[in-house]
Amino acid sequence: MTSYFAYPCPGCRTTNNLHEPECRFSGTEWHEIERAYTAILSVLSAEPCAESTLREAVDGRWSGLHAAALEQLQREHRVREAEGVLELLTPEERKERVSTPTHDPVKTIYEEGSVPGCHDNSVFALIAWFEMVGLDWPETRENVIEWLHESGTWARGGFEESSPEELVDSKRHVHEEGYGWKEKAVAAKRVIDGH
Repeated sequence: MTSYFAYPCPGCRTTNNLHEPECRFSGTEWHEIERAYTAILSVLSAEPCAESTLREAVDGRWSGLHAAALEQLQREHRVREAEGVLELLTPEERKERVSTPTHDPVKTIYEEGSVPGCHDNSVFALIAWFEMVGLDWPETRENVIEWLHESGTWARGGFEESSPEELVDSKRHVHEEGYGWKEKAVAAKRVIDGH
């Protein structure tokens, strides 16, 4: 797994100064967002600590941006809290955690597999979800191809492509553009649940 982390805005996930119009951090310069993340990561890379200790150790004043960045790091499984102590996950621990979706609607797609009528939405949603949790393209590709086989999705048929690899490669733009996953996942889950 790559060590690259883009420091996304915890409000709209942008990695530059152009925030979504409704973003609560609109107007916040990207370097300020990056600074909030690096302040948290530098403290936690030294040693695990309680959130109160982290707040005191961060250079400058703890702000809503810091709190949101910490929440984003936890959501992306880069930081975990156990018994009141925050700690960084190793790349191996993180990869294991994010490789299996645990919340619906993506969880249903992952566990049940796709059915004809929602293959496009299902594959799109999984690729977008893996991108969102920070897997690079080779890891995303490997996970989705493995899912196509293990879930029985590929065996159910209904694909124009001649192989799982060709199917996943045709959706690489979803990963590169960073599209959202939720709308496609909700639509796919509805079809899977009705099948």
